[in-house]
Amino acid sequence: MIDRLERLVEDVSTAHSKLVLLIGEPGTGKSRLLGSLAERRTTSVLNAGAALGRELLTIPRSRRHLHAAEIFRNLAHGIGSDELLLVDNIEILFDRTLKLNPLDLLKRQAQSYRTVAAWPGKLRQNRLTYAETGHPEHQDYAIDGLVPFVIN
Repeated sequence: MIDRLERLVEDVSTAHSKLVLLIGEPGTGKSRLLGSLAERRTTSVLNAGAALGRELLTIPRSRRHLHAAEIFRNLAHGIGSDELLLVDNIEILFDRTLKLNPLDLLKRQAQSYRTVAAWPGKLRQNRLTYAETGHPEHQDYAIDGLVPFVIN
């Protein structure tokens, strides 16, 4: 599976969409696969939850939404290497108080770097979802502008 992912990452370098989402149920190995790719590419995985959360703690809660996207971009810029950015634990991006569009944020990042991110939701009928319908953080997106990599 890592060989297939690595080939896909190379292929997207010439494609319009440079965002690859690893999609799979919890426990299917998304984080492990990102770690293996990082090891092969001698780079690191950005743990968005830990890194962004740490940075946001220094900002008053009422102002965090004003800085979250910029902080994420700076973190990505600091860790991205070989024009490749690997991102895991993106659940924090769905926090409603941050007023972010997680998929749009990743797509914008993929304009600068080939980006591979673990998607903590599902792919159903060419629609990406995060959380179940009715959940306050529920999101539903078309898969336009990205390359899905489904892990079973």
